[in-house]
Amino acid sequence: MTVEGLLRLNEVTQFIYREARLQDDHAYADWEALWTDDGVYWVPANGEDIDPETQMSIIYDNRSRIALRIGQLHTGKRHTQLPRSRLRRVVSNVEMIEAGDDEMRVRANAMIFEANSRGETVWATRNEYTLRRLEGALRMARKKVVLANNDSALYSLSFLV
Repeated sequence: MTVEGLLRLNEVTQFIYREARLQDDHAYADWEALWTDDGVYWVPANGEDIDPETQMSIIYDNRSRIALRIGQLHTGKRHTQLPRSRLRRVVSNVEMIEAGDDEMRVRANAMIFEANSRGETVWATRNEYTLRRLEGALRMARKKVVLANNDSALYSLSFLV
């Protein structure tokens, strides 16, 4: 890998680490600011290669729905998040899949530890990102989160994955 490629991979990795920290810290406004205006946030159900337009997804949000979801979290009326879950993510295996001048596709794995009044849960994910450079900064144009157990009953997934 070239020096330029290593620098780009480091920038992407730091972006993904920052996104994970913002989610863990419930810093919703800062997390929302990471999105492009045409962003899509997708968590498929029952597999990973489904068509979200014709099959059920856990989450399939366009940019306005992302803003609505964040607004709901700010109300304090998400009863499954009272008190808020304590979250910690471990992100690994960051891979650059495609890299253009202003857009790149990236994959990473994550383990999410959630502790709340109902108990403790570990969520395993593979995240796929389309990142776009806007005014010099990376932004998420698409994030697909494939839960390892997305074909099983999910009792409560009321935080950002």
